[in-house]
Amino acid sequence: MAKIPTSRVDRLLSSMGYGSRKEMARMAQAGGILLDGADLTDLSQRLAVTPDLPGRLEIDGAPLDPVPGLVVMLNKPLGMTCSHKEEGALVYDVLPLRWQRRDPQISTIGRLDKATSGLLLMTDDGELLHRVISPKRHVRKTYRASLARPLSGKEAALFGSGQLMLEGETKALAPARLEVLSPTEARLSVTEGRYHQVRRMFAAAGNHVEALHRESMGELCLPEDLAPGQWKLLDQEEIARIFR
Repeated sequence: MAKIPTSRVDRLLSSMGYGSRKEMARMAQAGGILLDGADLTDLSQRLAVTPDLPGRLEIDGAPLDPVPGLVVMLNKPLGMTCSHKEEGALVYDVLPLRWQRRDPQISTIGRLDKATSGLLLMTDDGELLHRVISPKRHVRKTYRASLARPLSGKEAALFGSGQLMLEGETKALAPARLEVLSPTEARLSVTEGRYHQVRRMFAAAGNHVEALHRESMGELCLPEDLAPGQWKLLDQEEIARIFR
C-alpha cells in the first residue's frame, strides 16, 4: 500500500500558491484558516495530503484548492502556446492565478502547437506526466485533420505500414490508423509524439494540414460541452482512461 504523504500546513499552503508561510501565519492568526470547522492557528502541524483534504480545510472562506496531484483537461483554443515563458497567450493563463504559483508547477503533458486546438492535459504530478509521454506506454492520440487537397486513397496503407520515414529522421514511424471522414477530412490516431508528427505525415503523403484538432488520448475524449478555453479537473477514473 502506498504511503500517504504528509505536510506541514504552512508549507503545503505556500506550495499551493496561497502566499508565503509568513502570510499564511498572519491569515491563521486572523481566523482565516479552518480545519474541520475550527480555527487552525498552529500551522506547524502535519496533515495527510489526501484528496478529501479540500473538504476539511477552509482558506479565507473557501475550500482548499485541489491537493497536489491534480490533472486538468483544457480544450485548447487556437493561438495559445504551451509554454511558461514565451510571449503572447499561454495555456496557463486560463488557470486560476494561484495555480500558476504552485510548486511543483503545473506543466502540460506533451504539447500542442499554436495552430492546433483540442484536448490538452496539464498536471503538477511529474510521475504521471512521464508515464503518459513515455514511448513505452504507446498512449494513442487521435486528431481530426482538415486538408488542403482531397485524399488520394493511399494514405491509410502508407500510415499503417510502419515504414513511413519522415524527412530528416532515421527511424520509421510506428503504424498509425487513418479514418476518412470526407474527401478533405480525416481522423488519424498515432502512438508517438514526434515533432509536428501529424502535419509531417500528411506532408509526406503530398498534402497539407489546414486545421488540426486533438479529440482524444487513449479512451479519454474531449467533452462536447467543454468550450474552447474552458478546463475541468479529472478524477481517477478519467485519468485511467488515458492508458486504455
